[in-house]
Amino acid sequence: MRHLLWAGCFQLLPWRAGPCTRKLAVTTAVATSHCGPWLLAPQAASRSVSRGFLQPLIPGSRAPCRWGSQFNVPPSALLVARPVGVCSMMRLPVQASAQGLDAAFVGVPLDTGTSNRPGARFGPRQIRAESAMVRRCNGSTGAAPFDSLRVADIGDVNVNLYNLPDSCRLIREAYREIVASGCVPLTLGGDHTITYPILQALAAKHGPVGLVHVDAHTDTGDAALGEKIYHGTPFRRCVEEGLLDCSRVVQIGIRGSSYDPDPHEYSRQQGFRVVPAEECWMKSLEPLMGEVRAQMGDRPVYISFDIDGLDPAYAPGTGTPEIAGLTPAQALEIIRGCKGLNIVGCDLVEVAPMYDVSGNTALLGANLLFEMLCVLPGVRTL
Repeated sequence: MRHLLWAGCFQLLPWRAGPCTRKLAVTTAVATSHCGPWLLAPQAASRSVSRGFLQPLIPGSRAPCRWGSQFNVPPSALLVARPVGVCSMMRLPVQASAQGLDAAFVGVPLDTGTSNRPGARFGPRQIRAESAMVRRCNGSTGAAPFDSLRVADIGDVNVNLYNLPDSCRLIREAYREIVASGCVPLTLGGDHTITYPILQALAAKHGPVGLVHVDAHTDTGDAALGEKIYHGTPFRRCVEEGLLDCSRVVQIGIRGSSYDPDPHEYSRQQGFRVVPAEECWMKSLEPLMGEVRAQMGDRPVYISFDIDGLDPAYAPGTGTPEIAGLTPAQALEIIRGCKGLNIVGCDLVEVAPMYDVSGNTALLGANLLFEMLCVLPGVRTL
């Protein structure tokens, strides 16, 4: 029982919470599991775990798992009941750092930068819960990320809910460690403020990056209530610091009322391509994504997906909803259309679960993150 409690506590601690986190990781060996958030059998803890033999969390359960893959693989609901285990993204193993990983899911539970309805701080937790429905293979595209990349959940950045600039510092420092390890971060937000410090860390390694930005808003404001940092300003701050290759920025799904007669003027002045939602209505976005791939070339690209880019009929659980948005099918076309790009990071932001009691907004977010994983460089198609 003591080992079980330690395993559960370890997975609830934020990433980089302190030296105790790493000690727990060594003690329980949860982080090395190949079959999700399970506890290694005591007799197996001292042996190599590459064989994938794990002890079920419920004594007497007849649902052990062993995969042929050398990578971390989400457990099948045919063998392990979905409600079983500590909550992680796709029920993957939880690690204390990104070391040894090709890609990692990381939460940033921050909503101090929201301008309307708060609640995105609970987004990472709910996305993880709903991700239990996401399976290991992409049956539509044939992508098999868990047969191609070493992937795990590395927990949450320990943000400062009382100080937004300090939170940006904490996020930036955490992501510098992630990218320094060679790992591609897939981020569970959190409001859109978080993309600014993430891009600071990525640009420090890769230089100015291209951006595929899906959103109802351009997020290029200058200031609100005297503050320069909030979820309406991240991409203006990124432009000012030279973090973006402005000739390779596309903003898709932009819509809604505005304070100015030409709300897209700043984006166009920087060289961004703005695709209003009206240009997407009732059509496939595959031709658009062909143009986007040509625009992005083979240089580093970041994907930032605000869930309010989708119509609130599909994603009501968000802080600043706008009518007449994109459909989930179009969201899939956009992400799948990024296949072949040199993607160095992704995020899914602005899920505020309390405004959608069905959980469908978070479920949609979990699936879109899986689709992003499926288009990362190195993912094989079976």
